[in-house]
Amino acid sequence: MYAIVKTGGKQYRVEEGQTLLVERLPGDAGASIDLEPLLLAGDDAASFGKDLGGATVSAEVVEHLRGPKIRIFKYKPKRGYRRRAGHRQELTRIRVTKISKG
Repeated sequence: MYAIVKTGGKQYRVEEGQTLLVERLPGDAGASIDLEPLLLAGDDAASFGKDLGGATVSAEVVEHLRGPKIRIFKYKPKRGYRRRAGHRQELTRIRVTKISKG
């Protein structure tokens, strides 16, 4: 059985036991969180929308980390305007522990 979950403005296909890297989620390492399922699919059929009822996807926070550094450089030619900046996205590694139909 697998599920499509939504977190951080993105959608992920997950299965039980899978480890996933998503945008930063609240909670310390080892904490349990619930993700919003958009679709559940198994061997027999798939369900989505109102058919989900009380379906849940439970996951465990493994660790918090930061992604690779992205460098930004802006300039305007012939004007001496130069700006350099960097960014590192805050990420969370989670492990899907349970997918229940509800």
